[in-house]
Amino acid sequence: MDYGRKRKLTFFTIGLIFLLSGVEYAVILPTIWKYLQTLEAPSYFLGLTLSAFSLSGLLSGPLFGHWSDRTRTTKKIILFANLFEIVGNFMYFMGFSKWLLLSSRLVAGIGTGAGSSIFGFLTRSTAPEDRSTVFAAAMVCRQVGLLIGEWSSSIEGPAFNIFLRLCDFHVGPFVVNTFTAPGLFMCLLWILLQFAVLFMYWDLPPVERGKKTVKNKHSDIVNEHGIEDEQANDEADDEVKPLIKSQELVGSYGSVVAADSHRNHHVAATSDSTLNQISPYPEPSVSPESSSPFKNFSLSREFLREEVVVLLAAQFITLFNQTALETMVTPLTQKYFNYGELENSLMYCLCGVEVIAGFLFVRWLSRRVAERVILAVGLSICNISCVWCLIFLANPLGDFPWQLTEFVIGVFLQVLGLPFVAVAQVSLFSKVTSEKTQGFSQGVRRSVGGLATILGPLWAGGLTDNMYIMMGVMMVLLALLTMMLAFSYKRLVEPSHEDEDDSGDRC
Repeated sequence: MDYGRKRKLTFFTIGLIFLLSGVEYAVILPTIWKYLQTLEAPSYFLGLTLSAFSLSGLLSGPLFGHWSDRTRTTKKIILFANLFEIVGNFMYFMGFSKWLLLSSRLVAGIGTGAGSSIFGFLTRSTAPEDRSTVFAAAMVCRQVGLLIGEWSSSIEGPAFNIFLRLCDFHVGPFVVNTFTAPGLFMCLLWILLQFAVLFMYWDLPPVERGKKTVKNKHSDIVNEHGIEDEQANDEADDEVKPLIKSQELVGSYGSVVAADSHRNHHVAATSDSTLNQISPYPEPSVSPESSSPFKNFSLSREFLREEVVVLLAAQFITLFNQTALETMVTPLTQKYFNYGELENSLMYCLCGVEVIAGFLFVRWLSRRVAERVILAVGLSICNISCVWCLIFLANPLGDFPWQLTEFVIGVFLQVLGLPFVAVAQVSLFSKVTSEKTQGFSQGVRRSVGGLATILGPLWAGGLTDNMYIMMGVMMVLLALLTMMLAFSYKRLVEPSHEDEDDSGDRC
């Protein structure tokens, strides 16, 4: 199979992973509270169960990312992580007690840690100018999964609710009903995904920057490894020569005849890793540098830089505000509009459609403007949305039509800004952090987001009757992030290749 087809199938499988993560969230969330009630769980167990999923993902993300950076592979990590999803969802299906249900979400959450390895893989296997497009596509897949899950939980019809609402049978000692069916359904889907990863996913060779590419006529793989001869470098600094010429390849891979005795030692030392790239079926190289990406690695040098702190703050504050508003929306619609489960589900579906359209627009826009411009636009929309909600939603004015209009505009603005901020900060974060440790860095970023998804609902849940305090703090956080972005705007760019080399030498 040629490289192009492998790449397409690999990215398609990654899309399936994000799709299933969205479906799982959407099909379990609507029924988990009633499920806990059938197990005689106290009210605080809902918060514990939802937080357990985020907590285990928060802890496992950096570990899986560190593993992928060490081994330069992701396939076996995804297969291993999916086992936790399978086991966790089966435990959710069993549902003998509230403690088993809590443990099931804790176990399933570990599997989400593979997302950091996937983002690290996407960073290494895509060119910087294409990264926003790829990340936006991955996020669209998750939103599509959320949308499918919302419809499957709310629309009456055999095509959607066969596993959710109409299930009433036994599988051995286990009961399959409205509450346990989502666990069985997701368990089967994650098992099917294991086969997709086995047969449709490959650990693609990384894309290297700043080096001339040479295409091998015997394969579709672009060989991006080149070296500069020391003697030629003195004559022309900008010239990059191929490591091995076609006439230098004799016999089998691994035997190299150098034309110049002066270059013989240097060429032989690097021939193995280069020939792995030329091979139609390349394996990740195991050179001393790639086997120890954390050599001279420092948490302070990597994450306490100005631009990295700004992007991590953007990750935390936007997710904190988003989850807080999601928590606040349902009580608000019940209080002012008397919405039930169906109306809320339809509202979330419409929001999902808007988010998908937003991600597709950002995907198109990212090819035309810089990520920091997209981030600034998204943050501006979020500020406008928060001001609107603080004025009109904390204490709605007018009669029912005006209140509904104020609510719709506030939700629309809030949802509109999310794709801009999400795509821009993920793409920029991948560029301002080291590619060698990208899996661990993405794990840290996702852990910061996981912390926000835990604290946001806790903050909003306790202040539903004090909307001015709740939304005032959210507005302060957004204002702080806006000032940070303004002061650090010039630094939110991809560092040049020379700067990265100098930074590595200083380390």
